[in-house]
Amino acid sequence: MLHHHPLLFDSRATTQSIMFASAFSSNGKSGRSPFSGSSSTHDMGLNLCKQTARKNRHGRFSKAWDRGKLKATNVYGRRAQEGVLEEEVSPMSETRPSWKIFPGQAFPLGASEVGNGVNFAIFSQHATAVTLCIVLTKRGKLGTLDGGMIELALDPQVNKTGDIWHICIEDLPRSNVLYGYHVDGPRDWNQGHRFDNSIVLIDPYAKLIDGRQYFGDISKKFSKFLGTYDFEGLPFDWGVNYKRPDVPEKDLVVYEMNVRAFTRDESSELDPEIRGSYLGVIEKIPHLLELGINAVELLPVFEFDELEFQRRPNPRDHMINTWGYSTINFFAPMSRYASAGGGPVNASWEFKQMVKSLHGAGIEVILDVVYNHTNEADDANPYTTSFRGIDNKVYYMLDLENNGQLLNFSGCGNTLNCNHPVVMELILDSLRHWVTEYHVDGFRFDLASVLCRGTDGSRLNAPPLVRAIAKDAVLSKCKIIAEPWDCGGLYLVGRFPNWDRWAEWNGKFRDDIRKFIKGDSGMKGSFATRVAGSSDLYNVNKRKPYHSINFVIAHDGFTLRDLVSCNFKHNEANGEGGNDGCNDNFSWNCGFEGETDNANINALRSRQMKNFHLALLISQGTPMMLMGDEYGHTRYGNNNSYGHDTAINNFQWKQLDARRHSHFRFFSEVIKFRRSHDVFGRENFLNKNDVTWHESNWDNPESRFLAFTLHEGQGGDIYLAFNSHDYVVKVSIPPPPMKRSWFRVVDTNLKSPDDFVHDGVPGVGNTYDIAPYSSILLEAKL
Repeated sequence: MLHHHPLLFDSRATTQSIMFASAFSSNGKSGRSPFSGSSSTHDMGLNLCKQTARKNRHGRFSKAWDRGKLKATNVYGRRAQEGVLEEEVSPMSETRPSWKIFPGQAFPLGASEVGNGVNFAIFSQHATAVTLCIVLTKRGKLGTLDGGMIELALDPQVNKTGDIWHICIEDLPRSNVLYGYHVDGPRDWNQGHRFDNSIVLIDPYAKLIDGRQYFGDISKKFSKFLGTYDFEGLPFDWGVNYKRPDVPEKDLVVYEMNVRAFTRDESSELDPEIRGSYLGVIEKIPHLLELGINAVELLPVFEFDELEFQRRPNPRDHMINTWGYSTINFFAPMSRYASAGGGPVNASWEFKQMVKSLHGAGIEVILDVVYNHTNEADDANPYTTSFRGIDNKVYYMLDLENNGQLLNFSGCGNTLNCNHPVVMELILDSLRHWVTEYHVDGFRFDLASVLCRGTDGSRLNAPPLVRAIAKDAVLSKCKIIAEPWDCGGLYLVGRFPNWDRWAEWNGKFRDDIRKFIKGDSGMKGSFATRVAGSSDLYNVNKRKPYHSINFVIAHDGFTLRDLVSCNFKHNEANGEGGNDGCNDNFSWNCGFEGETDNANINALRSRQMKNFHLALLISQGTPMMLMGDEYGHTRYGNNNSYGHDTAINNFQWKQLDARRHSHFRFFSEVIKFRRSHDVFGRENFLNKNDVTWHESNWDNPESRFLAFTLHEGQGGDIYLAFNSHDYVVKVSIPPPPMKRSWFRVVDTNLKSPDDFVHDGVPGVGNTYDIAPYSSILLEAKL
């Protein structure tokens, strides 16, 4: 596993850190700043470097602060002792700015504005000491330090309520402040504790995170991450006529995409300052509309460290985590997705602008969220940034029968203790924050079976967190989608605890569609079940067909082009000797491994990609496709490309342009055809009046042909046939409804533009020759 360097203090730093005890005395304490070279004076005149100079000159500390002036004050809803901390007059400072320190309040957690003060509150059940660390920055320039680190020790007799530590500071700047915590406690490893008071930890409830300015900046690979806030900015203007799309679940067509990879490539022809940013997505909304989708599912946009692999020599130290499944904080939008290195405040604003613009185009925003693990890795090579150092025993699942080792059901070294009451509330607060603050429409939960495990890792039949998400008042109208498996073997496809609310990524749909289309034997019945809505999995209680999220391709695995071009994964570039990535891809290279100039093979691959897309879009349930499949993106057989910030993952806009009138046209037209025909997105499961199966050969495992008619009710029936044989099948076409005729809309064997004709081609006879590895769609029209 990877080794990650923790955020350590630099003992050589020139700044003198000041620790204020709860009685607000001016005790000096030698400190080690994690920010080398931080020696300038900050806006409030707290010249910490000056103190060190005075110590050297006089052989003793000159007190930087007058003795605390204590007086009774009724403030923040409670009677408290007020400590006024003032700077010593010096030739460099003609003013006497001061902070007033109060015990603060336990709620809300995080940093919050209270009257003229900023309240800080953090949970830690097992901590014995908590110190708030504050760094002031040059105005408007987070990451540009203006002085040293100020440390405020919290007295458990004054600054603690239950398990929550808190403090309030009056007259602290309302923005451009970085903050974190030192936390200390028991050092008993076998009991699950991992306290280390040398590390400055991120507040789990920080709403913004400041760190590296530009994505993938190798020169800043050891950048530190701290919380920040902005109480000065004006509220975001959502607009008078703004409204959410509120697309019914049965009508969704989902496009899974990566914010950065969507516009990062030069071929996007966007200004370099906005490539790979939230604003870049806005610029390409016309493409999404042309494609026809009405929901985007964004790969993780919570703050993550893309350079986590590069903190120590290891087989993956050449890679950049571009997928983002390594969360640092559950509230903060990824700051390096802001344009022009704009930082966390701009990232927050631009994320909202992206959501507003997508909503204005009728496109919903679903977030891929990772609550099953964090970035803090395992015990062999920990990367302690937050939860581990705040209260490891609460935040992570542990095996206390095995020396307090971390349990690993995520495959990433740790597993979040999701059903612990405190962690559960953290997750719920995070989800509510993204709905209320950022107006997102739903969530896809990565490795969601972890959410169904108890604190000891055992399976729960009625997991409290899963139920709470389904029943929560704020989340009640959100789309909630489970990836119903984890890396510990808890496979819950069709059995995920759902309260009639949860949808699921249907992994069985993916596998069965792949097997049938490529021509595996014995798959006809399974194929029919999947295109009909997977009633074997979801027709239980009040569940609906749309609770099946149907997909053939997702970010994890082959692209659609690679699915028809590779029999084997080609992950050599990942540095793990080909041991990573799934081996069971159910793919077929159509006769040659990888890229080829053979026209016949390329024609077959084109047909197969169209067959997969047609099968996906005509199936009952919610279809989801992957970014780039609309033009045939290739990763050259890499089925686990999480660590490549290159053309392997980046959308290639010139390739789209080259295939706009062929491959892309077909994909777009099929999506729009589905959305204009309710017969494909029924509210309820099909009954005998909704579908006719033209099949009397169900029990023959060598039969690779299936035809059926979907009945529209007003005569606008749809006939579909899929031929996965390597020979032509002459099929008898059933009579159309009264006064109607069959029109050919789709034949994947034909070249563009004949492969899809929107108005249909008349003259379909009583029989039709369906070419090898191809499919057709006929529409009954007047």
